[in-house]
Amino acid sequence: MTTGQVTDERAAGREAYAGVLRIYELAKRQEWQVRDLPWGEIPPVPEAKGSPEKRARRNDVWRSVITQQLQADELACEMASQLLNIAPDPEAKLYYSTMVQDESRHTEAWLKLAAEVGGTAERDPHLDMLARMTLAAETLEEKVFVMQVFYERLIISRFRLIARSSRGTVLEDLCNRLATDDGIHHGAGMAYERVLLESASPQTKRRLIDAANLMLPVFAAHALWRPNERAWITRAMESRDVQRLRDDVELGVRLAESLGLDVGDINLAIV
Repeated sequence: MTTGQVTDERAAGREAYAGVLRIYELAKRQEWQVRDLPWGEIPPVPEAKGSPEKRARRNDVWRSVITQQLQADELACEMASQLLNIAPDPEAKLYYSTMVQDESRHTEAWLKLAAEVGGTAERDPHLDMLARMTLAAETLEEKVFVMQVFYERLIISRFRLIARSSRGTVLEDLCNRLATDDGIHHGAGMAYERVLLESASPQTKRRLIDAANLMLPVFAAHALWRPNERAWITRAMESRDVQRLRDDVELGVRLAESLGLDVGDINLAIV
């Protein structure tokens, strides 16, 4: 049975899920392979000039950037697999089958890129904690909101920033591809979350806000954390990082509000 036949059958009497199915089709069309990246044709990361010490220091910065993105996509693999297993709706399962493949492909690409620059660096402990909290969330609504509506939306701008800072490299190519993929993940999350919240109880919606308040301090710690390899630029970037944190939280509040959630009780004191 072709993909079109599957989605046509699912759409009959299931109009609320049409948005999820459209994004499922888009995800299939946008699929790419790790071998499509220009390995060996261009540098893996920007090549620094100067003394060997300066070049090594700059390479360590890029290793730390790659490590954090590898860590995030390893955790995204777990989350996507969980969503595929627990989502009760067949339309969502179709979509999550593509998301599992996406996150696995992203992880493979980061692993290969890490090997190209000398291996991985220090992990972000706050990101590990956020992943544990998300995986342990009790409701599907919470998992979809945190993973796809919030995190996947935020990472798009990060990928674009990394790409602008690494012109002419494999890293730039990869980040551009991932920005597209995660835009699709976010769109699917918004479409599915709207359906889920249509029939969600007031208690479920309240639990989502409570969970957001629990996660925000950990998210703030993650946003402001720097690994040892980038500790030397922490002070120079501090004001920008704080402003970006405020922008990120405000974006999350707007996304929640657009889904009909009562955002009045979200604690913004951390920012």
